[in-house]
Amino acid sequence: MPELPEVNPPAARPPVRHDVAEPAARLELAEAGEWMRVSPKYVLVEIVGTIVNAVVVCGGASLLWLLLDATWAFWVGLAVLVVSIINLVFEPRRVRSIGYLLREDDLLFRRGILFQRFVAVPYGRMQLIDITRGPIARWLGLADLKFVTAAATAGVSIPGLAEADAEGLRDRLVELAESRRAGL
Repeated sequence: MPELPEVNPPAARPPVRHDVAEPAARLELAEAGEWMRVSPKYVLVEIVGTIVNAVVVCGGASLLWLLLDATWAFWVGLAVLVVSIINLVFEPRRVRSIGYLLREDDLLFRRGILFQRFVAVPYGRMQLIDITRGPIARWLGLADLKFVTAAATAGVSIPGLAEADAEGLRDRLVELAESRRAGL
């Protein structure tokens, strides 16, 4: 039987590089540390927002249906009502899924039940840390902490923090960001 030529002869193989670092071990999110959660009062903020949104959309759809005899508006209003009720049922679980973790070099953020999002924001890349308060959140003593980084699409917002916690976390993150940028 004739000998087949080698598919990838030694001369055609790329050389093995020993100067390339091995990839870091995959981050195990369960073992990353203790996740900080948002305030349980944030559930009320989300519920009020969902109800206000449903009332406005359903009210507008009802007006269109009654005044212009637009049957499609009735079905749109009904669909929004059903989606809002489902949203209200899952709201407490969705709020419990929001968390953050301060690590040595970055901040980890997570949220979501079905569509989960995990973001790592390096301290040295933080350009702006902003605290915002809506009317319901302000009434409950809550605030949102927003981060702006060099990548505009990677904005992260931690909602539902107690105002004192948000201000303390903002100050700590500003301090960490300044020290990491100074080391660049």
